[in-house]
Amino acid sequence: MPIFLIRIFLFALLTFTFAQTTVIAQDKSKFKQLQEELPTPNVYRNAAGAPGHQYWQMRADYTMDIVLDDEKRRLSGEETITYYNNSPDVLDYLWLQLDQNLFDKNSETPLVQNSTFDDHPSLTDIAKISADFDGGFKIELVRDKKTENNLPYTVVKTMMRVELPKPLQPNEKYSFSIKWWYNINDRLRLGGRSGYEYFAKDDNCLYTIAQFFPRMAVYSDVEGWQHKQFLGRGEFALTFGDYDVRITTPADHVLGATGSLQNPNEVLTAEQRQRFEKSKTSAIPVAIVTENEAVAAETKRSTAKKTWHFKAENVRDFAFATSRKFIWDAMGVQLPTNFVMAMSYYPKEGNPLWGEYSTKIVAHTLKSYSKFTFDYPYPVASSVHSDQIGMEYPMICFNFGRPNSDGTYSDRTKYSMQGVIIHEVGHNWFPMMINSDERQWAWLDEGLNSFIEYLTEQAWDPNFPSRRGPAVKIADYMKSDPQSLEPIMTNPEAIKQLGNNAYGKTAAGLNILREIIMGHELFDYAFKTYSNRWKFKHPEPADFFRTMEDASGIDLDWFWRGWFYSTNYVDIAIDNVKWYQIDPTDPEVKEAILALEKEMTNPDEKKSDSSERPITQNETDTSTSGKMKDSKYWQNILAQKRYQKQYITLDPGDKTLLSPENHYYEVKFSNKGGLVMPLLLEFEYVDGSTSKTYIPAEVWQQNEQTVNKIFVTKKELRRITLDPNLLTADTDTGNNVFPRTAERTKLEEFKQRQKNK
Repeated sequence: MPIFLIRIFLFALLTFTFAQTTVIAQDKSKFKQLQEELPTPNVYRNAAGAPGHQYWQMRADYTMDIVLDDEKRRLSGEETITYYNNSPDVLDYLWLQLDQNLFDKNSETPLVQNSTFDDHPSLTDIAKISADFDGGFKIELVRDKKTENNLPYTVVKTMMRVELPKPLQPNEKYSFSIKWWYNINDRLRLGGRSGYEYFAKDDNCLYTIAQFFPRMAVYSDVEGWQHKQFLGRGEFALTFGDYDVRITTPADHVLGATGSLQNPNEVLTAEQRQRFEKSKTSAIPVAIVTENEAVAAETKRSTAKKTWHFKAENVRDFAFATSRKFIWDAMGVQLPTNFVMAMSYYPKEGNPLWGEYSTKIVAHTLKSYSKFTFDYPYPVASSVHSDQIGMEYPMICFNFGRPNSDGTYSDRTKYSMQGVIIHEVGHNWFPMMINSDERQWAWLDEGLNSFIEYLTEQAWDPNFPSRRGPAVKIADYMKSDPQSLEPIMTNPEAIKQLGNNAYGKTAAGLNILREIIMGHELFDYAFKTYSNRWKFKHPEPADFFRTMEDASGIDLDWFWRGWFYSTNYVDIAIDNVKWYQIDPTDPEVKEAILALEKEMTNPDEKKSDSSERPITQNETDTSTSGKMKDSKYWQNILAQKRYQKQYITLDPGDKTLLSPENHYYEVKFSNKGGLVMPLLLEFEYVDGSTSKTYIPAEVWQQNEQTVNKIFVTKKELRRITLDPNLLTADTDTGNNVFPRTAERTKLEEFKQRQKNK
């Protein structure tokens, strides 16, 4: 074969100086499987990430009678809980959650939280520090439902242990009653996920009420009793069941709640009932309680009472909102397998923004989330407006976004309001139906929900300024001070930046999986498989990781390990580029051929040198002369034959490979941030055209720090760009371009566009 002459060119490098990032120490295990980190599969949760053939979960049914005292701002209630032991275990006692004890005078929450004043503390800041509020549950009795005997119980901060009269055997159920009351917190002054908002102008309250009753803790195959204390940030682990709830309020209140209203004839006027029927088939929201009716109610007080009756099946919680200030509108939404009423409750202070958008956003969210998971199965989805809150419960959520007092509002207010409604309505799937343990794993509901929220926002408005979802949005967080970072797989109480971590980083990671690692088709299929496998069940992180791999056929352990279990970040650099072209001839052969071609094309140009004279018979007779080797003419003839034998006779495919028209570029990449990622490359040619190349992340398997790749092009390159569309959360795009350029990076351009918005 010929000896190839390789001409090497430097790929022009501009003489700018760039700061270099220190390579993070590598643990040599980025592609190690997660077998040690994930729990061993068993009969309850199998290796594919699905519920095992002996999977079980508990059940708790509630009947409640609740009374709201608007004058004292107090709530009292009595409930009967029927608890079903569907486990293979014998239970000696039951654990319940007392989340209102967050506001008890002896609560440990203020003690474990850091507190500081800035230069201009608000009244809310001062109130939270110095408030003398008598909050928390006041338990009056815990009683056996059948015998009416009192049951011993022990309150342990925000949890309560109830002693059973005899052990509860597998497949048995037990009913008991609890009576309690508590003072409702001023949510704007004292904080909290529920409470009341006071309107001084008309001396009225808007109540958003949740965590208002002692609730069963989860007993599962993973942790037994989940009784981690409620400190405020970590949310809830709850058991599915049916609810039958009666709520007594002032007669002029309008109330929305989890479930379906059972007694509309008793609480609504005939005209309001007619409007409700009309709203079922309307293409736009219909006001059931109008603004004029709400204004009239808030200007006068009724001394009468009325009771609202709601039922909800197979839900994990119950919440409600009530006020005489409420406007109420609704419209029907037809999904492929279910009909749903989308509804909104809001005071006049929410208009015109809420009347224009809230219920329409609810309807859009129901359709979008159903597309990516499963059809919304409940009969109602409600959005309630109260200032400075975003919180979710089955079939009902509380949302912020208030216009100015004159009714004007900015785009920022509008998009914030639309985004929070999408997010909180979306929580109906994560975790209200796909019922993960929020107190232990915030990302498994907040992160998955934030990801689908992003897809839903973009489907609503392609110019929606989504806060979370795109990979570029999380780059600044991931390259921030390592002391402020924790892995996603961290309990929410221990995370310094919960929003960036559990919400933003998780959503960005899922977006990276969907856009560049798995592709839409495989990702969507696997995500929908996870959603349907764990609908109305209790998934754990391993169930999500395993299902995504099982349903897609793609090994993602390297991604879970880097993105979820570490605080490494993405910073992949193009360190150097070498440019090669191949000359397919032996240098000596080429020189001889050139001489022969010159002599054949110019036969009359003879030199005086004896080696150029005509060949004699004696010289061709090697047996007598031996001078043939001195003849350049014959040397050239032999060289041409050798070239024909070695190159010209190659098959066309081999000739193409050795074509001098090919350009070979050897590119050296380095992993400076620690996280491996696919290499997304854009080639820009000297003629102005471009092309793109995708290299899977497995290219880093042999060397997690550096990678060398040779690319063959038919045209000369002007520039190579790594991650040109900012899809990998690369934290330093300045080293993603070769030759280096002093132009503003795409990440900087993106930030400037966001700033301009």
